[in-house]
Formats: sequence, structure tokens, C-alpha cells
Amino acid sequence: MDKILEGLVSSDHSVPVKKAIVKMVVEAAEKEVTEEQCQSLFNLTTRLVLLGEDAFQRQIGLQVLDAYARYHRPEFERFFSKDFVLTLLQQGYGQLDRKDPAIIDYIHCCLRLLISCPSVLEIFSVIQVEVLRMVCERPEPALCARLNTLLSDFVQCIPRDKSGILFCQQLVRTISYFHCFASQERELSEYVGQVTKVSTLLQNIWKADPATLLPSLQEVFAIISSTDPSFDPSIALASLVQHIPVHMITVLIKSLTTDHNVKDASMTKALCRMIDWLSWPLAQHVDTWVIALLKGLAAVQKFTILIDVTLLKIELVFSRLWYPIVRQGALTVLSHMLLSFQHSPEAFHLVVPRVVDLVQSLRTDGLPSSKAFLPQFTELIHCMMYQYSGFPDLYDHILEAIKDLPKPGEEEIKLILNKSAWTSQSNSFASGLLRQIGKSETGKTGLVNLGNTCYMNSIIQTLFMATDFRRHVLSLHINGSNMLMKKLQMLFAFLAHTQRAAYAPRNFLEASRPPWFNVGSQQDCSEYLRFLLDRLHEEEKTLQVLESAKPKVASPVDTSSTDPTGQTSPEEGEESSPAETKPRKDGRTLIETMFGGNLITALNPRGLQRSPRVSVRDLSMAAVKFLTQGSVKVPASNVIPMPATNEPPLSVPDLVNYFLAPEILDEENAYFCDKCSSLQRAERTMKVVSAPEYLILTLLRFSYDAKCHVRRKILENVTIPPLMRLPVYTPSTPTHCSSSTSSPLQVDSPESSENLAKKLKPSQKDEEEEENDRIDGAEQITRGGEMSVQSVPYVLSSLVMHSGISSESGHYYSYGRNINGADGTQHPANHFALKEDLGNGQAESSLSTCSGLTITPEQVDRPPNGSQEAKDWLLFNDSRVTFSSFQSVQNITNRFPKDTAYVLMYRKQELPGQSINGGLMANGMRLNAEPPLQKELLDAIIKDNKLYLQEQELNARTQALQAPSSSCSFRPNGSDDNNPPGSCWPIWWRRWWRRGRLQYH
Repeated sequence: MDKILEGLVSSDHSVPVKKAIVKMVVEAAEKEVTEEQCQSLFNLTTRLVLLGEDAFQRQIGLQVLDAYARYHRPEFERFFSKDFVLTLLQQGYGQLDRKDPAIIDYIHCCLRLLISCPSVLEIFSVIQVEVLRMVCERPEPALCARLNTLLSDFVQCIPRDKSGILFCQQLVRTISYFHCFASQERELSEYVGQVTKVSTLLQNIWKADPATLLPSLQEVFAIISSTDPSFDPSIALASLVQHIPVHMITVLIKSLTTDHNVKDASMTKALCRMIDWLSWPLAQHVDTWVIALLKGLAAVQKFTILIDVTLLKIELVFSRLWYPIVRQGALTVLSHMLLSFQHSPEAFHLVVPRVVDLVQSLRTDGLPSSKAFLPQFTELIHCMMYQYSGFPDLYDHILEAIKDLPKPGEEEIKLILNKSAWTSQSNSFASGLLRQIGKSETGKTGLVNLGNTCYMNSIIQTLFMATDFRRHVLSLHINGSNMLMKKLQMLFAFLAHTQRAAYAPRNFLEASRPPWFNVGSQQDCSEYLRFLLDRLHEEEKTLQVLESAKPKVASPVDTSSTDPTGQTSPEEGEESSPAETKPRKDGRTLIETMFGGNLITALNPRGLQRSPRVSVRDLSMAAVKFLTQGSVKVPASNVIPMPATNEPPLSVPDLVNYFLAPEILDEENAYFCDKCSSLQRAERTMKVVSAPEYLILTLLRFSYDAKCHVRRKILENVTIPPLMRLPVYTPSTPTHCSSSTSSPLQVDSPESSENLAKKLKPSQKDEEEEENDRIDGAEQITRGGEMSVQSVPYVLSSLVMHSGISSESGHYYSYGRNINGADGTQHPANHFALKEDLGNGQAESSLSTCSGLTITPEQVDRPPNGSQEAKDWLLFNDSRVTFSSFQSVQNITNRFPKDTAYVLMYRKQELPGQSINGGLMANGMRLNAEPPLQKELLDAIIKDNKLYLQEQELNARTQALQAPSSSCSFRPNGSDDNNPPGSCWPIWWRRWWRRGRLQYH
């Protein structure tokens, strides 16, 4: 029969004839055959299967082998012995190398034929040992794939116990040596399929024996963390990630990031290689693992690694977005890397040049997935351009490319950035000892108390929450580093962009503290606010005078003109801000523009037939006094008093009306008439003739106790309306009324001259002429029938609270809210209240009094869509910033009697389609978005953010040295892990013993 087969193979018969002869040979297997003939046939068929010249010969061999093995099982069992199998696996067959996949296929086929024979158990034992040796020799993907098929069908051949752990580890390392240099799609697809089979084998082993999983993952990390420059692990390791249970991520990442044996260089290598895995086409959950490791490193403050890896790999991750099969995972990782890298624009600017090309490709490739992907990508780009604005030369072409795509709102962008930052994200991987203190969920920065400096901190946070004022301060170009406005600008920039949870304003404290304030002592915040605004006002006035003396010299405070969009076009060689404001044509300072109004005081002697005596002064701060009679009692001791009557509490409008109410001057307070040279009974009236953009009201809660010679605090509660209307008087015909009441400026300069002194200090004649012009205008306003009153709406913006019972002690904190959104419009709740008030109709007689609009706290705090909790109000308490509500503001004194409102700030509102007082600036311009940071401010913040990250990392390392060591060590730097094992049995055997006895718990 063997001669027939040999003749058949070597003959030139046609294929049908050969098939007929094969059929005859197979049928002959049922007949009696001697053992010698069987052995000869088995040898012949083995040669055909393994050494056949073509597929037809190999098919003939398999058919005959199968037939004779079924009918002559004992003979086949003696042929296919453990010694024969061992020879095949160790020496090969003829010229066929032992590593040829055909040998594995042949053994697989024979095992199926021998499965019911007892001798197969001995063969299983031989294969268990040999497959472990084979994977230690780093076989090619094709051979590993055939092994997977064999071991999947015959799980008895898989090594067990410690050998099983070692087999998994060595198979993992074998995968790390897989490389594919093919360029054809068919070859690439075949390679991916082979790798998938091997990873599936590992998955099946992990499921059957969970004890093998953790050592396998340790081997993965040992491989990818290797710093050996001659060893570059294959990205085929990514095929394993999809088989790792997701619930293990927390345990593994925590163990990995807190293991003291893991050096920074190894961790950097490992993370970079995991990011490379994003290129593997079929792997799932790679992005989940990469982001988990990024968050884990941030949680233990290993910022140096995060910075290095981001800058090394951000361009590669971006390049993956061009390939639909890996695009979504790449975007997830790219988004996290960019959004968390908030201390510097460096990472984002590395990918900016490629954004437009990608957008155009996504628009034109015609894939439905690209159309859905584009809005996700552009949202990320908008967030990054918002975070690092001020680069129009880089962003203009991007904005043009995505102008028709949806743009997220400012609040949505802030929320995304806040939860993504390294220093503010909540992370479960860090232990309690290592968990950093980042920004609160509000995204706002607190101020460090530098020793009884809460009076300053509360005022700074109040001014910072004055959105329009903050935006204009940040938009100024100021050259003088010693100027107070420059220091305020720097402080605002840090509050807006620092990654610190709380910023220490030491430089600003030294520059802004009044000379009579003792260092380390509690001071009056209202006094500090007045001093600060006066200093800023006088400083800018001085600069205006100096500029007028030298018209050709650029002003230190540059307010270059802007286009209607509020952006400038910088000239060549000049730095400019897109948010610069137009020059104020009326000569008013920024402080006057924001906080200045006009208040006239008229003295009208009773019975005199002449015009009243009028004086005009600024309404930069309206001091609203408490009544000392009636329902408000001045405490005689430090005991907190309770209201003595059941009368309703006073409200802020009540106090404003009292402040503006006519006052009769009589008896000791009688008015001295110059013409009569005698005391006359008179009426003094005050009227607001120009409403400030921000109305600051100080409730004078401290009264002097003449008996005890101390200042006592008035603790009576005052109702604070969220919306209020202020009566403002305007002339029926236009009149000129200057708002400038600044005292002469004093400038100490060695270059002073007579002409300069005249500019800095107006002459007495000039002052008298200016005062006469102002009084004449005011008298015209106050003549009967020549003025009208307008009720100007205001919304509560912020307020400073004083906690305590004495002016010499206690604590200040503040509440604030953002009045304007990204587009400069009002909050919807304010529109609701103002429209409701106008709808009810307001009598003409009530226009002359201040009134609070009736609106419940629920209406103020209600979110526009009613779907989520409103978080408009914030509580600033030195370093701590938390969400609050207006209801808390209104109830604070009832709940804590020592805590009372002290300084209130109201923001003037405009109804849709209506402009009040000409808008914010003299030219009607408003800043409708946060201005981009100028280079000097940005550089200072980037420098401090890096310093902060280094401080956090150093602190975390110090704490980690004191923390207990991890129970699971990944040992990436061990000599066993850096060098792949050789093919010799003694080497891997010794290594197996070393590994088996080490730290696999």
C-alpha cells in the first residue's frame, strides 16, 4: 500500500485519477494489515503531511493517516508515542525546523486521533513542558497562533500551577517581540488575526485560573517600563488590554502609582508605550487604561511624568484621529491630555497647526462617523482656545474653519476645564495621605489669609466678582510694574488662571495696605475699599496728566481703540490685547467709569426768594446709615441684642431712602446764611443725578458709645433685596455737569517744573471756575419742573459680611455671583424679575424713592431650565470657596446673629432693547467675554503653575516615603525583567524559581 501511495504522489496522473486511487487506499484501511505495514504507512503519511510539496500531497497524507489511525488504533498509539512527540518538538522532522507551525498542526491532528487512548496522558505531560520551553524561545506569531489552536482544543496541555504562571508571563513577553513589517492589507490582517488568537489564549487561561492574571499584568508592566534602548516592545501587547477585567483598573493603577520600586523613568516609558497602543486596531479599553494611569499619576502628584509624557506623545495621539478605526479612543485620550494640561499652552500649541487639515478631512471623507465625530472634536478645540486665549495669529484660521459648528457656552467650558485639571480632579486612586488639595468644585481660587487680612481678601473677591470691572482691568496694557493697577491686574489674573486652590496675595497687600493700618491687626474692610479705589483713581489721573504733558510718549496705561467686536489688530512690532477698551473720551478713570456716579446736595432756606445753594459730589460709595431710634437699638454691652419690637426689619431700600430723604436744619443744626449773617431754618436734599455701573453701599454698623468710649456694633438684621430700583434725576434739557471732584494730585518727582506742577495741581482759579460750572448745572437741574426721575434697576452682585460684635475684632467673608454670562447678557432670573416688576406697573410717585423688587429666594436661585440645582452664588471665606445660594445670604443673620451684611455691591441692569446711562463705557462698549491674558501675565502664571506642580510633587514624594509600602510590587527595574530569558532550559528554570518565590500575593 505504501508503494501505491509513493507511486501516486510521484506519478503524472490527472487529479480525478489520483482522488480515485486515494479513495481505494482509504477503503483498504478496513482490511487486515500487519503492524509493519501500518508503521510504514504512518511514516509515509507523516512525511506527506509535513514535507509534502503542495497542498494536494498534504491532503492525501492527512486522509490516509486519519483512516489507518481509526482502524488500527493500537498500531497508531505505538507510532505516535511521547518520544516521537518530544523528537518533533525538540528536533523537528527531516529538514523541517522544530519551530515550523506545520509540526504543531501535525501534533494537533494526531492528538484528535489519539484522544481516547491512555497514552495520550503521557503526551500531554510532554507537551506541557515543551510549550513552556517554546514560548521562552520567542516564537513567531504564526507558531504562537497554532499553539493557541492546539492548547484551546486540548487544555490538558496547558502548564499548571507555578508553571502556568510562568507560561503566561513568557507568552506575554513573547507577544512583546511580535513585529510585522508587511505592507499589504492581507498580510497585515493575517498578522492581527494571529495576535488576536494568542491574546484569546491568555484570556482563557486567566478565566480558568485567576491566579495567573496579576503576574501576567506585572510582566506587561515590566516589559513596557523597560529603559533598555535596544528593546522596543510591540504594540501587539494592546491586544491583551481588552481581556483584563475593568474592575481591576482601580486596584492595579493604585498599586502601580504607589509602588516605590517604580522609578520615574520607567513610569514614563510605560505610559508612553501604553499611549502607543492606541494604534492597535482591534483593542478595546486602551483609552480607559491610559486615562486611569494619567489620573493615578495626577492623584499622587507625579506631574513631571505627566508633563514629559504629554509633550512627547500629544502629536502622536492627535495623528491617530485620522484613522476611523482608532479615532474615538484617541480623541478620549487627547481630550484628557489637553484639558488636564492647564498650566501652559505648550501642549495645545503643538497640535494647533494640524487642526484645520483634520477638520477639512473630516468634512470631506464622506463617512457618517466623521460627521458625528466633528462636533466632539471642535468642542475640545473651543475649550482649549478659551483656556489659552490671546493668540489670534494661531487661532484665526481655526475659528474660520469651525465657525458653522456648535460652540459650547462659557459656563460649560469652565465646568469641563475645572473637572479635568490635574490639581482639581477628584481621583479615587490616591490614598488619604497622598490626596492633594485642589480647587473646589466651584473652580474659583481662594485667598490665603496672611494674618488678619480677611478685610482685604473679602474686598478683593468682591471686586473680582464684579465681572465688567475684572474684565477691563485684565484688558489694560500697563507698563509700570510698580503701579497698583498693575498689581491688581496680576492678582486678578492669578485668581482667574492659577491652579492653586488658594493664592497668597503678599505683593498686593504690601502695595495696597493704607499706611495707618497696623501689620497683623484686623482692619475695617470699608475703609480699605475706599482707600484702594481712591489710590487706583488718583494713580490713573496722574498718568493722564503725565501723558498730556508728553503727548508723543506711549502711556503706561494703554487703552488703544478697538473695533466693534472689541478686538484690536496689533501693529507690527507691538503687543496688543484683543480686549482693550476704547479711550474714555470724557477723561474719567476706570474707577470713575465703574463705580462713579453723581450726587447733588441742595440747601433751600425756607422763605427765601432765591435759588437754592447746591453742591455736587461723586456717588462712588453711598454711606447708608442705620437709624439710632425706633426699631434699631444700639447695644450697651457685648451681649447680642434681640429685636425689642415686632416691627418688620428694615431693608436696604429703606436705608437708601432715609439717606436721600430731605433733612430739616433747625436749632443747633440751623443753616448759616451769608447774606443774612444769621442762622436760618433750611431744608437739605440729596438727589442721584448719575447712576454708577456698580453701586457700593456701606451699612455703617459701628456706633460710638460715649459712655464707654468704644465703638459698638449694631446687630439688627437688614433685609437685602436681590433686585432694587434707584431713583435717578435727569434734566429735561441737556446740561453740562462735571463728575470730577478729585482733590489736587501731588506727585513727588525730581523732574518737577512749574509747568508740570500746574498740570498736576490745578490753580485756584481753575478749581473755582470748575466748581461754578458744576453748581450752575446742578441748580438748573433742581429748579422746579425742569427735571425728570428714572427708576434704574440694580441686581445684587456681591456683599461682604462681618462676623463679630466689635469693630476691633471679628472676621470678614463675602458672597458673590456672576451677573453676566459669556455674551454679556443678564441672568434669566433677573430678566424674569424685572419684567414682572414692569408688568405690574409702577406709579409715577414711586419713582422718586428707592424700592426693592419682590422676588422670592427660590426665584433668584432657580436655574433657567429648572433641571438642575442653581449654583450662581459663591461663598468666599479666605482660602475656602464653596457654592451657596441667595437664600443663605438672606437667612445668615437669623441663623448667626453676629454675622451681618456690611458692604453691598449692586450691578446696574439693562433690559433687552434698552440702554441705561449709555452703557458701560463712554462709547457704550462692554466686554462680553473674559479677555485673553497678555504675554507678561501668562508667563507669570505658567511659571507659578509649574512651581506649584513641583511643590505638590515634592510634598507627595515626602509623604509617600512615610506611607506603608504597596502590597504588590511591579518591580520594573529588576534584572530579570529588563533582559529577556534565553532559550536554555536551566536559565528559564532558575528564573521560574526566582519569580515564583517573589511577591506574587
